[in-house]
Amino acid sequence: MLRLGRREFGPHEPVIMAIVNRTPDSFYDQGATFRDEPALARVEQAVAEGAAIIDVGGVKAGPGEEVTAAEEARRTVGFVAEVRRRFPDVIISVDTWRAEVGEAVCEAGADLLNDAWGGVDPRLAEVAARYRVGLVCTHAGGAEPRTRPHRVEYGDVMADILEVTVGLAERAVSLGVPRESIMIDPGHDFGKNTRHSLEATRRLDEMVATGWPVLVSLSNKDFVGETLDRPVKERVVGTLATTAVSAWLGAQVYRVHEVAETRQVLDMVSAIAGHREPSVARRGLA
Repeated sequence: MLRLGRREFGPHEPVIMAIVNRTPDSFYDQGATFRDEPALARVEQAVAEGAAIIDVGGVKAGPGEEVTAAEEARRTVGFVAEVRRRFPDVIISVDTWRAEVGEAVCEAGADLLNDAWGGVDPRLAEVAARYRVGLVCTHAGGAEPRTRPHRVEYGDVMADILEVTVGLAERAVSLGVPRESIMIDPGHDFGKNTRHSLEATRRLDEMVATGWPVLVSLSNKDFVGETLDRPVKERVVGTLATTAVSAWLGAQVYRVHEVAETRQVLDMVSAIAGHREPSVARRGLA
């Protein structure tokens, strides 16, 4: 059972985490939700389309202008508080690697800390434990935040992913983070080249076999673009194909830009796997 905020999810219940970037320079939407009202409208739309989690980010993942902890908090804390007020049942996640930002957003009502840079600040897990919120434990290959990989090598990329993410998860439990509120993430593109991310995808069942719920952040990433030779705005089909494979292999949580399309893919895979009934079943019965 996965427990986040006020919600519980069974082992075969796929969960959508919708991305809401509070940045002026995000790689995909180029700042479309930087201002409050468009961002709140995005939350409303995502919830209506089937997102259970809203993931708020105040710093883009890639290189760019410096964003201090104070500026990151300014972009996220008040917004988290307003989302909490307007959507009391939604699970609010914040994508941050900084403990001081994590503390501030937990005070404002966040339910989950999405540590996409693999525990680079070990105090973040301590914050999650203190506030009894969820934590995403990600493999980033030891990369520093906001850096791109360069000639990264692994003897066995999945072995490294498992060692790091399971280690982070077990440490989080030892600190007091609720075990049922921890997820592990292979960290597609983070500290990896395209071949690493493809291998991580086809071996996702090895992560699932650990017993920790697996989160994947696939949406419109470079490994999809390089595999198909498509620019950022033409990666949705590749993303959805990767989503279907990940769902079949047992991943549970999906961090996405396109919520409605992802919902259909996950529902279809769940029905094929026998975990979900068709919405309508008239064919051959009338």
